[in-house]
Amino acid sequence: ISDQLMGDGARNAYRKLFAEMGMPAETMDTRSVNGFTYVRTRPLIGADKNATRQPPVLMIKLLARLHPEFRRRAKRAAVTLEDSGFRGVVDAWRTQIKPNLIVRNLEVQAIDLRAMDDRELADHVAGRIAAVGELYEEHHRLHGYDLGPIGQFVMAGREWGLPSKDILAALAGASPSTTEPLRALTAIRNEIERAGADPRSLDDVRAASDHARFLLDAYLERHGSMLYSSYDLDSPTLGERPDVVLSTILTAQAPRDLAHDAAGAAADLRERVPAADRPDFDRYLLDARDAMDMRDDNGPLTVEWPAGLLRLAMLEAGRRLQRLGRLRIAEHVFELDTSELPPLLRSGSGPSIAEIERRAAEREAHRLLDPPKTLGPIQPPPPLDALPKAMATLLELVNTILAELGMSADTSTTNDASGVLRGSGIGNERFVGIARMAATAEDAIAEMEHDEILVTRTTTPAYNLVLSIAGALVTAEGGAMCHAAVLARELSLPAVIGASPCLDRIKTGDRLEVDPIEGTVRILD
Repeated sequence: ISDQLMGDGARNAYRKLFAEMGMPAETMDTRSVNGFTYVRTRPLIGADKNATRQPPVLMIKLLARLHPEFRRRAKRAAVTLEDSGFRGVVDAWRTQIKPNLIVRNLEVQAIDLRAMDDRELADHVAGRIAAVGELYEEHHRLHGYDLGPIGQFVMAGREWGLPSKDILAALAGASPSTTEPLRALTAIRNEIERAGADPRSLDDVRAASDHARFLLDAYLERHGSMLYSSYDLDSPTLGERPDVVLSTILTAQAPRDLAHDAAGAAADLRERVPAADRPDFDRYLLDARDAMDMRDDNGPLTVEWPAGLLRLAMLEAGRRLQRLGRLRIAEHVFELDTSELPPLLRSGSGPSIAEIERRAAEREAHRLLDPPKTLGPIQPPPPLDALPKAMATLLELVNTILAELGMSADTSTTNDASGVLRGSGIGNERFVGIARMAATAEDAIAEMEHDEILVTRTTTPAYNLVLSIAGALVTAEGGAMCHAAVLARELSLPAVIGASPCLDRIKTGDRLEVDPIEGTVRILD
């Protein structure tokens, strides 16, 4: 169900965004293969297949002049570059979209699932599936407006000779939603210490004082139903793991105030910009900082919380299907697709237990696979000089964003002859510590010791719980604008992002030096 909802939501969102903004493509097609997600740009004109070579330049120029949709999009691209509409979307996020999402999620969270009969629960699950599908589309729609201003700032910086690492450092502290859970956890820890308590459970936390109970309940109300390990519905919500909540409370430390650092970085950058361009620098900086918080607040409110509520409803359905003899294991409810679960609960109509167990075994086997970065040949980008100027600039902006997210074809890194791993460095302090390999945030929280170096494939915003106890971060995937980089920047955590061989070269217990200044990881012993 996760894959279906994510794929349909992304495809629908980008089809609308591309038409609205003037992109020379139909949509971004997202597919899950063996449990791993791959993305391909679907062409605007011509056969929908993975091209292995660029179309002739003359053909592109003719299409740009003669094809009605191509001409319309070229005009839209010019309008987008003048005003993408992001300011209105950011304002709407703060004043309408975000508050409405919070109210909507709290209302669904307050529903007593156990009080429903089977038919009512089936209807509720069907409604939640539809709602989460709509919110996946909204999630990607919003990214069309929050990534643009950040990408424009990076692209303008390149023209001024400013490295993207320095540009993005000026955005530190612009995403308070990233550190909000950590600040809430720190407040609980401070209250426990003030009360002189030594809790061994969440009940002990509540017993420490009335204020500790209030803080904990408020934290769980906002975060307890969120998926915290991944976006997959078979991963747990935070409230299902009281041991994780307690661990993060006991290790919580307030994040640094980054306002001074970011202001200093921005002032230094501004001095390196030609005087005539400094008003543009100021505008790009303000727009990018305004977009940052929506970018990282988006995931928890449009995906992690609504999907967590869907998971809890599905678990209740799974328990009932197990009692009815339609599932052998309640958790096998996650092997059903969007059209199968409600009928199976209402009337028993659907796949057999044997078929469901076959799917479960197949998916478990897929977890052990080492996925390739791409499937098939890499699609060559269209030649920018063949496109109308505005459309070419817009496409260059998208390519810049993809590169900084670590999603472009040429961002993979390798270790050099000395065995040093390289990636995008975040931070300005080296860190030496012990490596902890983890496939998910759940694994990391269960096994990590304080100040270990988390080494993982990639992260989601949910990893802010893990990174509060980590000493440094190394990822195999991503770039300077990805979630891992944002989390590291907001939590003042030394990191090297996109050091692709790290999963093969590093093992738990290795002593590492993480050098974000040079963007390197060294295995010391």
